[in-house]
This record gives sequence, structure tokens and C-alpha cells, in this order.
Amino acid sequence: MAETGDWVTPRLYGQPWFEKPILYYWVAAVGFRLNLPPEWASRLPSALAALAAAIAIGWLGWKHYGGENSLIDRPALLAPVIFSTSVAAIGFSRAATPDMLFSALITLAMACAAGVLRNQRALRCASKPKPVIRTRETFTLVLFGAFLGLAVLAKGPAAVFLAGGTIALWALATSHWRAAFRLASPLAIGAFCVVALPWYVLCAARNPDFIRIFIFQHNFQRYLTPVFQHKQPFWFFGWITLLALLPWTALLIPAAQEGLRLWREKNWSDSPGFFFVCWAIFPILFFSASQSKLPGYILPAIPALALISSVGVIRALQNSRWVSILIAAGLDLFWLALAIFALVKANRMPVPEMETGAWLHLAETTLLITVLLVLAILWAASRQNLRLVVAICSLLVVAATVTANLRVLPALDPYLSARTHADFLRHDLRPDRIFTFHLNRSWNYGLAFYFHRELPEWSPTDPEAALVLTTRKGLEEIEKAGRFQGELNETEKGILYVPVGPLPR
Repeated sequence: MAETGDWVTPRLYGQPWFEKPILYYWVAAVGFRLNLPPEWASRLPSALAALAAAIAIGWLGWKHYGGENSLIDRPALLAPVIFSTSVAAIGFSRAATPDMLFSALITLAMACAAGVLRNQRALRCASKPKPVIRTRETFTLVLFGAFLGLAVLAKGPAAVFLAGGTIALWALATSHWRAAFRLASPLAIGAFCVVALPWYVLCAARNPDFIRIFIFQHNFQRYLTPVFQHKQPFWFFGWITLLALLPWTALLIPAAQEGLRLWREKNWSDSPGFFFVCWAIFPILFFSASQSKLPGYILPAIPALALISSVGVIRALQNSRWVSILIAAGLDLFWLALAIFALVKANRMPVPEMETGAWLHLAETTLLITVLLVLAILWAASRQNLRLVVAICSLLVVAATVTANLRVLPALDPYLSARTHADFLRHDLRPDRIFTFHLNRSWNYGLAFYFHRELPEWSPTDPEAALVLTTRKGLEEIEKAGRFQGELNETEKGILYVPVGPLPR
């Protein structure tokens, strides 16, 4: 888009590509037009979206629980910390995909929905109820529709199903149908249509296949059939959710306790916590029924789970020392397992920029520090000191992330990224004779991105000499065909550089 000036039709290798809608491409293309480095331009939309989601759940924590605790103990602060330091947020906020953008826009839309429901007296808030201000509610309804429209531009009609399904589930359980239908006001619907429809109409007018490919193939067919080979069991998103919340997964225990308390007390009809539970549960249930499952599908549930967990852990640490110790033990288990894993893998890790002994020393030091810190977490939890528990856990997350950024990822870059391979081969004397063979999608797309063109797939029937980028399995097929010639260049890891000789005359 940045190069061609066509901001309507997404393209891959010059051809229309309708797997996802336009919003992520627009934001990334702006980065390219501003001459940002390619990695920054591609990933900045996700990073900014994660920041917006963290602010939104912080705001929700402030509005609904702001007066219950001291500043450091409020969900307004704790929920963004849990979300921002979770595996899901750290991973997807760095990814060049529309998932985090979609999740953040759903979060903003649900924050606006909560504002409308609060104004309708269907949700409790932290402060005393204020008189209904119609202009404020009107503005919030417009924002709700606009954010939902942007979410549809980010990833498609799933945004309407997720938001609508969450609100319907909540209304069904609480009987607040009148408040729920307020969100379907003409103002919200109008704002949604103004934001979402123009691009869809324009793209469909320019591309007759758009409706069939995007709406039916990449949405309904993807959901109803395993056509894209992403089939997983129904319970797949259960353990994905547990992994996504790491290192804070243990906080689901007090979150569940808080839910049981609300249920026993029959005090959940106007509980904001119950609304957030519906928001967290519905995406998991909705996509569990899908025939295509990928980990990023349930990302919209993670901000809500962070908010629920923050409320639950604050109350648990205030009310029960043994629950506090149990939660701390769960957090400690993750950090000890991570440190031991690093120690075991240190000798096996391909590290061209560091001696193996240095990695081993780093892992041992990490294990020692982790043990000391997890003991500190247990001690702080036994004294019900939430501030210290959160501070130590956050310190561990930051330390692990910084270590990964400065030491681990740079060393692994040649094994994971196509960047180094493209730099190495960019000045080859015969660039037209460089091919790929049996590489997976990530390598093919990465090489195409950095080469600025698609590398063709090599065929054993090609009669000319070539350099083939392949895997061990691909090398075996080349050897069986009798085409392997010369020596194997393994100086660049991750991909094998296989010289292929011409077919015998």
C-alpha cells in the first residue's frame, strides 16, 4: 500500500489478498510511509493497541472498584500490570498481525458498553450513582459503535459476534434486557456503519471476488469447517488460556473464588465482575465451537481475565493468609520451572554469539536469583503484602523479558528470522537462481519480505544449476534425485543452503 498508493485492496505478491480486513494494513502502511524501520512499522500497531487495552482495563478498574483499596491495591493499577506482563500480551504486542489490534478494539468497545450499562443503573460503580447525563451517554454510544466498527475493520464480523454474544449472555443471566438493548441504539448502529461499511463496500465494488473469499471462505467456512487445517479438540482453548495468562495463571484461583462468592450471595445481577466474566468466557466458548482454532483467537478474553484476576487476588490476599500462600506457590512454580528449563537447555542452545559456558553461567545465576525471589514471594504472601508480591512478580517478568531481548533473541535470530539469510544472499551473483524447497510458511513469507520479492519453489525437473534453501527433509529428496552437488553451506543456521547441479545431458 505504501508503495503503490492503493489503500483499498490488500495485496500479497501483487495479487489481491482477502484473508483479513484492512485496518492493520493501514496502520502499518503509515509506518512505512513515515520511513520507520520495517520491523517497527510492522509491529508498532500491535504495541500501541496493547497499550490502549491496558489503559482501558485500568479505567474500568478505576470506575468500578476505585474506592475499595489504597492506590497500589486497586484493580485500576493491578489489572494493567497483569495484562501487560502476561505471555499473551508480551507475545502478541510484538507480532505483525491484526490480533492485538482486534483485541484492543473489542476491549475499548466493551469499556464503552460498561459505561452505558452503568449509566442505566445495570452495573454498580465505585462511587455514588450520579444523575444520568444524556449527552455523555450519547457520546459513549457513538464510541461503542465506532470501536466495534474499527474491530470489524481489524478482523471481520467476529467482532459483532463477540460483543453481541457477551452482552446477550450477560442480559440472559441478569434479565437486564432493557439496558442491553440500549446498546443497539440507532446512534451506536449509525456510528458502526459509518466506520465499518465504506471500506467493505468500496473493496467489494473493486473486487468482485471479495465477498465470496473474505466473508464466506475466510469467515464462515473457516468457522464451520476445518478447510484451513487448523482443527483442534473442543478443549484446546482451555489450556491455551492457562498458558496465555502465565505467569499469573494462579490468579484464576481467587478469581473463581470471587465468582462463587457472588453466586452464593445472589449479588451478581448488577455486579461489574459478572459482566467482565461474561466478556472473558464468551470468546473462549465461541471459538471452542469453531472447526478452526489458533491461539490468537481468544486474545479478546485476556484483558477481561486480567481485570477479574486483579479483583480476585486483591480480596483473597486481604481475607485469607492460606489462599495467599497457595497463590504465591502457584506463581513460584512457574518461575522455578522456567529457570530449570533455561538451565537444562543452556548446553543445547545454538548460540553463535556466546560461549556455551557463558550461557550455563547465566542460567545458573538466573536459577539462584529466581529461588531467592520466589522465597520472597512466599514470605510476602504469608504476610498478605500484596504490594510486595506484585512488585517481585513484575520484577521477574521484566528481568526475563529484558534478558530475552538482550541476550537470547539476538543469539537465536539466525535460527528464527529470515533477515540474516536475506542479508547474506542479497548480493549473490545469480539472484534469479535462488529457490526455496519445502520450507514452511513463516520462512517463505519472511524471505519474501526481506528479499522484496517471492522466491520461487524449486522443482527437481529444473534442468539448471541453482542454490536451494531447504530443510533436512528437502535435502534428502534432492540427494535422492541425484542433484546435490558440491559442499553443504551450514554457516547460516535455520535453513540449509544446498547447491544443486544441472541435470545430466
